[in-house]
Amino acid sequence: MKPNKSLIRKAHFLGTKIRNLRKRNRLTMEDLSARCIKVNADMAPSVSYLSMIERGKRVPSEEVLEIIAEVFQKDLNWFLDDVPEEAAITPNKGSRGGISGMALEPNFLFSNEILQIAIPEMLSQAGITGRQFAHLLIRAHQEHHQNHFPDLERSAEEVGQKRLPLSVDDLLDITRHMGLSIKWFNKAPATVTDGMGMDTNSVVTSFFEPPNQIYINQLMKSQPQRLKYDLAVHIGHCVLHDKDGLKNVMVAGRNEVVPLPDGNQLNSSSVVEAQDILQAWRDFECSFFAGALLCPKVPFRQMLDRHGYEISTGKLSGVSESVAMRRMTAVSPYPHWHYFDAYAPGKLKAVYRGNGIPLPWGNMRMVEDPCQHWAVFRMINAPLQGTSSQISILNVGDEPRIYSCESIKVEDMAGNKHVLCAGIDLNPAIEAQGKDALSLATDLKQACVGSGGSANIPPSVKKDLMSVAKILNISWVERGIDNPARLICSRGAVCPREPSCYSGATLR
Repeated sequence: MKPNKSLIRKAHFLGTKIRNLRKRNRLTMEDLSARCIKVNADMAPSVSYLSMIERGKRVPSEEVLEIIAEVFQKDLNWFLDDVPEEAAITPNKGSRGGISGMALEPNFLFSNEILQIAIPEMLSQAGITGRQFAHLLIRAHQEHHQNHFPDLERSAEEVGQKRLPLSVDDLLDITRHMGLSIKWFNKAPATVTDGMGMDTNSVVTSFFEPPNQIYINQLMKSQPQRLKYDLAVHIGHCVLHDKDGLKNVMVAGRNEVVPLPDGNQLNSSSVVEAQDILQAWRDFECSFFAGALLCPKVPFRQMLDRHGYEISTGKLSGVSESVAMRRMTAVSPYPHWHYFDAYAPGKLKAVYRGNGIPLPWGNMRMVEDPCQHWAVFRMINAPLQGTSSQISILNVGDEPRIYSCESIKVEDMAGNKHVLCAGIDLNPAIEAQGKDALSLATDLKQACVGSGGSANIPPSVKKDLMSVAKILNISWVERGIDNPARLICSRGAVCPREPSCYSGATLR
């Protein structure tokens, strides 16, 4: 359908507005076209047509413009000349978000000599080992880059050819093509488990022995999702590290540990050895590679977009909830994600914070009294089925921020129940639409404080949040808006607030 003449006369800046709005929301042309198809498959513009609209080569019909307006939750007239373009939709080419640092003086305190003396003492007082500190360094690197590792993505795509889903047979074919052999075992040999500090909460699922042998636990035959992940990790080890002499051991359970190459127990000292850094980096590389192989970026992103980022999308991809949720944080055009994997009573086994959300406590050690308003801990002992969506308010510095998350309780191969939680920081999304995120967060915080820590979202706040949820195209954000919002903090049950948010709050 052709555009009417009235629309043509008012459309001089329409393309610029659409382009800036699309970039402000970090959508590609393909993303925007897919979103339009969800609104109206028959009238949705193609990628090439959107490109011509943005470059001013075409003026869309009113019907097409209405579809685009629906995607961005804007009134149709907003795109026309008589509505000035807001400065807030101009693409921000500055910081990519996450945790940003600042220059500190005096810089001599950061000399190698001072750090070599101070770090072991710091780790000793913090109660973590050099190996754990190495993993913290890797996580900080991951968060700084907001899960953007194109070299690892490309390596995985070359192996898997961007196929989605990959079956167990597909992965076995890849291992055979790489010259790898598979053997099955009922019980891991002592040479593998000795010195690992394993207990009944853990089970060895697989291990690689150079130069080309993968050993897999028989239990994995009934766990195809975990089997595929282990195979993908070992394929990654062989591709990225050329089947070197490092024995790669995969363990399921709350106390996942990996031995050093000589088979000795992990070094419990606070000295950061070079081997600690190497093994931590390889753990990360192989895990990221496995996710990229099983859920290639573009196909998985398109699948998530079609299904509103539901956790159940993982089933369509043939992967576990954990893999699906971790890949969401890497493939989504929206960068402000976090991911937690929590075991009872208060242990975070895995953490990702691309949005800089504070941890639920001061360090990574287990705590007995984590704040039970955090969904990831509230669900651990709750008799819930399926997933749970929540809107939360958390002070970061002196300012409240609005977070949304989706949590699900799962069970690992060792029989341990744990909770997976993926979430986003909504403040940047609110600001991207020209709204006052701080004002909305303050209003929501006051509502929660007035109701003892949890309250229904006020209608005025709810309207703006629902608009942002539709733009983000994340279904569980919309569901969370219909539930009571909760105050959360990085302290445990001894709440630091005055008055305490626990006074009168109902923990459900």
